[in-house]
Amino acid sequence: MQRGTTLFLRIAVYFIGIMVLALFIFWLPRLANDTAEMFPEFSYLRFPVLIGLYVTGIPFYFALYKALKLLTYIDKSNAFSELSVNALRYIKYCAITISGLYAIGAIFLLAQNALHPGIAIIIFTIIFCSVVIAVFTMVLQKLLKSALDIKSENDLTV
Repeated sequence: MQRGTTLFLRIAVYFIGIMVLALFIFWLPRLANDTAEMFPEFSYLRFPVLIGLYVTGIPFYFALYKALKLLTYIDKSNAFSELSVNALRYIKYCAITISGLYAIGAIFLLAQNALHPGIAIIIFTIIFCSVVIAVFTMVLQKLLKSALDIKSENDLTV
């Protein structure tokens, strides 16, 4: 397969990674400081919430890395391989981890009586999107695994 066929997807993955990194570096600390100034009764939650958000960045960037590896496998005409199945498995685990971390964060904020309805909507949207990604990658993983099984059976019969 030609290298340029996945170029748009690579650019999109890099763009998403750069945008999220810019949000982590510039927007989140400023938002945390502004929120702590506006609501001083919840200022003690500034650093735990920031740390929780930064921790969710680890599986996010790992999933982006595995997505780039998957695009590399597609470029090298190696899409139907165990490497692709493993990359999809890791992406699924990262999506489950992200949704779990946000669920724990929502429970933590609810226990602190600091879960604003707007924040709850954002948290549940992220959880829902992560679960959708996990289910989609699980279906793709099973589909790819069954295609590999059929391919190996065909190779044995020929």
